[in-house]
Amino acid sequence: MQTRFLTSSLREKLKSPLGLLIKGSFDETMRKLKELIEKERPLMVISVGDVVSNNMIKHSVSPQVLIVDNKVMRDPITPIPVQVDQTLCAKNPPGTLTNEAWSIVQEALKREKRTRVLIEGEEDLLTLAAVLCAPENSFVVYGQPYEGIVVVKVTEQKKETVRQIVETMELCFEKLK
Repeated sequence: MQTRFLTSSLREKLKSPLGLLIKGSFDETMRKLKELIEKERPLMVISVGDVVSNNMIKHSVSPQVLIVDNKVMRDPITPIPVQVDQTLCAKNPPGTLTNEAWSIVQEALKREKRTRVLIEGEEDLLTLAAVLCAPENSFVVYGQPYEGIVVVKVTEQKKETVRQIVETMELCFEKLK
């Protein structure tokens, strides 16, 4: 996978939820997420973003993989207090999807250990990598600012939709610093 950049038209498209939007307060969205997990029994739960990951942990919903950047709306925060078996790190500048970050997400999803993926830069677009790399019937959960959370159930059809989005991103032929 080559490094790709988000285009302005894709930026608009990605403001729409990729999956089920659960609206409400943190307590409401976490209660509904727990119910959905009990009902669907996903193979794996992956969280993308510091706010959603922190709220899941506070509400006893344990993601196997947490993808975070220790920032909220680009402002630094105290790292989420969570027990993990390992932390993997990668660089991923805002508006990009780097090969390094993609590979780290892929590696984290293959392991049988609870893993924190710590991103230097921005983790938002790694939702795409998580959907494409996660096993089918997994949940990828991310925040929808000022609305709630989005739960993406990984299916072959959802992977195809995300694959098309990634292929629409601009390729980078220069080495990122």
